Amino acid sequence: MSITVREYGENDIKGMISVWNEVVRDGVAFPQTEELDFESGKKFFAEQSCCAVAVDENCEVLGMYILHPNNIGRCGHICNASYAVSSSARGKGVGRKLVSDCLERAKKYGFKILQFNAVVKTNKPARKLYESLGFVKLGVIPKGFLMKDGHYEDICPYYKEL
Repeated sequence: MSITVREYGENDIKGMISVWNEVVRDGVAFPQTEELDFESGKKFFAEQSCCAVAVDENCEVLGMYILHPNNIGRCGHICNASYAVSSSARGKGVGRKLVSDCLERAKKYGFKILQFNAVVKTNKPARKLYESLGFVKLGVIPKGFLMKDGHYEDICPYYKEL
């Protein structure tokens, strides 16, 4: 499978919303609880510093990310990102391509640090990927994430200097 990562366009929005909403529905990785519809998704993606998609040779959206400041002012050099990969495309290197692309784009936008505030401790594939790309785990926040089934799971903040 050929995978290309590029900035999103109008034709990608439906696919992006589908992938994003799948992760929201899973309830084990994103803090969001509300799904996006076309209008709210279009607005949400447009508000980010950058959004990119991973597409196959048929331009089907396999995954995507959003990139934006993590804070303002004196902490405005720190960015944050969220990644979503379709369940049908997981384990095929899509996440690695998305994170690698995001690191490059974050530098181009002038950010100095990429920080993840809330990586769920049980999300071992994501944690393994981030650590393999040089992200540093800052610790553990006990019971920081409400799982879909109602129990609380630990979260691990990560960062990487760009």
